[in-house]
Amino acid sequence: MNITIIGASAGVGLETVKRALDRNHYVTTLSRSQMQINDNERLIKLKGSATSKSDLLKSIENADAVIVALGTGKSMKATTLYSDFAKLLVEIQAETKVSIPFIILTGFGAGESGKYHDSFIMKMAFKFLLNDVYADKTKMEEIIAGSSITWEIVRPGLLKDKPLTEKYRVENQLYKGINIGSINRIDVADFLVKQAENPTELYQYPALSNN
Repeated sequence: MNITIIGASAGVGLETVKRALDRNHYVTTLSRSQMQINDNERLIKLKGSATSKSDLLKSIENADAVIVALGTGKSMKATTLYSDFAKLLVEIQAETKVSIPFIILTGFGAGESGKYHDSFIMKMAFKFLLNDVYADKTKMEEIIAGSSITWEIVRPGLLKDKPLTEKYRVENQLYKGINIGSINRIDVADFLVKQAENPTELYQYPALSNN
């Protein structure tokens, strides 16, 4: 199938590109930065912005599914990247009536999930370090969920760089003691690609953890 991956130059986005190619898909990527990946006959790399209408339209025009893995790197400064992208995507969907699934990556701590951190350290991290970034991720979630886009919003726990296991816990309901811990970036990528192939969690907010 044809999968578009937006925000593909690093982190989970880059791992998702690799995982999709490993699973024999045709992949189109959209990113602002150069990708550190070998050329592949099934890979089309587009350099551009997820908040540019022309760039975004070009990237999704032949897609069977879209994975959105936008990120701000190590920056913890306030941003509107996520909400600006969401507004543009809603505008494009209204104009084109595109009905393919959009698998949107945010993180555990966005939206209502922010109330369910069990760890004192994570609570402090979100209060003093990640609050501004996650505030905009929450806006993105709200904009997407309130639209007519076919969506799925994925909230992994703390990301780690360890090998693929394909063994992770998927929680669709928030509850006291949910304990969403860490998860390997490549396992998040595995879940995203498999959901693009067969979106079993549409209109839900699956949280991911390796433990």
